[in-house]
Amino acid sequence: MSETLQLAKTLIARRSLTPDDAGCQDILIERLQKLGFRIERMRFGNVDNFWARRGTASPVVVFAGHTDVVPSGPPESWFSPPFEPTIRDGMLYGRGAADMKTSIAAFITAIEAFLAQHPDHKGSIALLITSDEEGVAVDGTVRVVEALQARGETIDYCIVGEPTSNRKVGDMIKNGRRGSLSGTLVVEGIQGHIAYPHLVRNPIHLAAPAIAELAATTWDNGNEYFPPTSWQISNINGGTGATNVVPGTVEILFNFRFSTASTEQGLKDKVHAILDKHGFEYDLKWELSGKPYLTAKGSLVAAISRAIEQSYGITPELSTSGGTSDGRFIADICPQVIEFGPLNATIHKLNECVAVADIEPLKATYQRTLENLLN
Repeated sequence: MSETLQLAKTLIARRSLTPDDAGCQDILIERLQKLGFRIERMRFGNVDNFWARRGTASPVVVFAGHTDVVPSGPPESWFSPPFEPTIRDGMLYGRGAADMKTSIAAFITAIEAFLAQHPDHKGSIALLITSDEEGVAVDGTVRVVEALQARGETIDYCIVGEPTSNRKVGDMIKNGRRGSLSGTLVVEGIQGHIAYPHLVRNPIHLAAPAIAELAATTWDNGNEYFPPTSWQISNINGGTGATNVVPGTVEILFNFRFSTASTEQGLKDKVHAILDKHGFEYDLKWELSGKPYLTAKGSLVAAISRAIEQSYGITPELSTSGGTSDGRFIADICPQVIEFGPLNATIHKLNECVAVADIEPLKATYQRTLENLLN
């Protein structure tokens, strides 16, 4: 059994339901200390994080990831218990196998192998590990980044071990993510009996033309890396439950997934202009859960692309699809952030798994990326 597979199994066996780390980070820290890493444990609220760094010079290459996992769902619906890592038909099963304990195991063994061959490498290697990625993500990576930023510490390159591969491991790198901007819109009306329309003001009727205009608006045309910005309603709530009462308000929850072709403020301004044009009373509260970020083709993309080609024999596609990741926080102090990891087909599902045959090439990819950047 390879060192990477053994470590992945050890981590999967820890029931680290977000935000509980369940001792995973202690296992990682013990191995990193033996390699000469300086460890800073950073606990915020009930979340365990750590920052580990070896070296003081630039460039700084960071591996970032999370030890927390989502709930398993009904254990009896799994082929084997979700926190008992099991190899079956060439697949390693267990909650967190793909998202993302195998990647973290590969980080560690790749660094060990690299240092064994290049003890006097240039630059620095660091790790940023959290147990608050699958949850609310307020006391995890974002807090560590704030602490590093406050003391002027910067990062040159960052590799996030998210499961980015689509049909075959190595086929996709995430070189950016769309931003996420949500709104809670409450349109005011006048409640009353449905049989007396002259005495009421129906907020659903008032909102409908504005909704139609918002849905038909082209917010931007995207760019080379991003699709056009998308505006979608997720919930509409209005009414008392009675069929003879016009409601006094209607609440509409919507979300933008936006590219670097738009800005947070620009989108807000456009929405308010459309709502104001329709002349009804409303209240609108905004929440930005992630800014868009983009790493254009450059030294990091080239380094990991070459490593993937050597390890898996395929040329990866660059993509900004999918939801958000902790890369959105790291991009504040790092100009080049990419995500690369195993297949994402089973993440958050019952019987989450990775192919055993893909594990050592993943370690080799991370190791070769270090060689490309620090030699």
